[in-house]
Amino acid sequence: MDNDLRVQAAPDYAAVVLGNLSEPYPHSAHHTQVSADDRPTPEQIHPAFYTSFDWHSCVHMHWLGTSLLGAASGSPSSGAAPQGASDGGTAAWVDGPTAASLREALGANLIPAKLAVERDYLLANPSWERPYGWAWLTRLAATCSASSDAQIREWGSALEPLVDAVAELSVAWMAKAQYPVRHGLHTNAAFGVGYMLDAFRSLGREDAATACEEAARGWFADDRGWPGDWELSGQDFLSAGLSEADLMRRVLSADEFAGWFAGFLPELSTASRILQPVSVTDETDGYLVHLHGLNLTRAGQVARIIAALRESSKPEASAAAAVLSEALDPLLKAGLSGLESGDFMSTHWLASFAWDALGSVAALD
Repeated sequence: MDNDLRVQAAPDYAAVVLGNLSEPYPHSAHHTQVSADDRPTPEQIHPAFYTSFDWHSCVHMHWLGTSLLGAASGSPSSGAAPQGASDGGTAAWVDGPTAASLREALGANLIPAKLAVERDYLLANPSWERPYGWAWLTRLAATCSASSDAQIREWGSALEPLVDAVAELSVAWMAKAQYPVRHGLHTNAAFGVGYMLDAFRSLGREDAATACEEAARGWFADDRGWPGDWELSGQDFLSAGLSEADLMRRVLSADEFAGWFAGFLPELSTASRILQPVSVTDETDGYLVHLHGLNLTRAGQVARIIAALRESSKPEASAAAAVLSEALDPLLKAGLSGLESGDFMSTHWLASFAWDALGSVAALD
């Protein structure tokens, strides 16, 4: 696997972003009404993120769009990917007209006036989109802020008040959350905290990053013997076990993580169910189609775990990395095939997960 897969995918994923950002309906609202008159339209309470079926999907479609733009006007579409091209990298992954369309669509939403409304809603509803939406929001901000492109950095600056809000909310939540949420859906604690930790570190939010690290250790440091063959549920798009491991490789040294991982999945093999691709029987079912995302998130997490294990000198690290390496290609191929249906129940979110997985796999080469 290499960057060429992203070169091939980028034009299609850009079309997905542009389509989603112009698609206000169907919409799945998660607003809690406080009176009979409290019936806002999605655009009224979420003027920046009201398309793409739901709020969090719209946020990570913005992340995908900024990732496809990179940070310069060059295009790798005529050949190999440019050196360093990635989210926040040195060159756009799409051609000039497509980049211009992405800039117009993203720039119309990532402005202070609209984002102030989004911030106020987050603060008024402190458990809303916790932690999944928070994770994607901070990741979007970190990607924008790390860019060398002036316009993209402006979007990052406009997102700063929302990062402040999420940092405040997340620190308060982690201080009182005695137990993590361990299932394979949006409220999974490990997945959200992992991406928030990356973002808070990148953005210099040291207090919030420390809170993430402490929560990860408090929730997961002593976990052993994860039942990887039992974790699969019919509408998961996250592996609870691999999400946990993906978080812990961020907070432990390479050797510490290798030892922890060996105890966490002590009988891991190429036949382990946690590493097997899964299939979808109905592309139009919004919950069943989650399983496409499970293949993609597993692929991305496996790639990042392999990278962490390769940094360790422990013998158990190389053995585990070898097992995971055999699983990687089948998981990625199965996940990418999920984008072929073209059904909105897939396209409003899967491309973001595909881009994430492809980037993590490419980083191994």
